[in-house]
Amino acid sequence: MSHLAKVIGEQVRHYRTLKGWTQEQLAEVLDSQGPYISRVERGEQNLQLQTLEKIADALHISVFALFRDPLESLNQDDWIWRTIMLLKEQDIQDQERAFRVLREVFNKQ
Repeated sequence: MSHLAKVIGEQVRHYRTLKGWTQEQLAEVLDSQGPYISRVERGEQNLQLQTLEKIADALHISVFALFRDPLESLNQDDWIWRTIMLLKEQDIQDQERAFRVLREVFNKQ
């Protein structure tokens, strides 16, 4: 899997979840199937330009938004980058627990 395919997949997942859609709902809009969207989001599916345009239209975003690596801007903030890398190494339950702790800490201020 290429880095670009992974970035695009992460962005598709990000914007799909922001919209509150399941993979199946996005697939329906694209006249596709849920497993296809799953492969896209994991960066395992090569996409044609027309497909990228359809996805961007469905999510009401620019095609260019799909190419933005969300972690690139974080490279400048070393402590944020290290925190993200640490969280990525944890299982989902520990990630959720860490999120709840951070949310509790910052909501009290």
